Amino acid sequence: MLEEADIVCPYCGETITLLVDCTAGDQRYIEDCSVCCQPIVVSVQTTPDGRIADLQAQSENG
Repeated sequence: MLEEADIVCPYCGETITLLVDCTAGDQRYIEDCSVCCQPIVVSVQTTPDGRIADLQAQSENG
């Protein structure tokens, strides 16, 4: 199940929309900002029913 989620890029400050695969459970991955192309570390925690419980976005340098 894909769920849309908006985050703010920690580099350029623009709001971007991510498609999160909630069937993968809790995850951490890198996604490039669609505006400035910088690598964003995305951390996702999901609920037992497969929804986003928490979504964090930070720069690679933390």
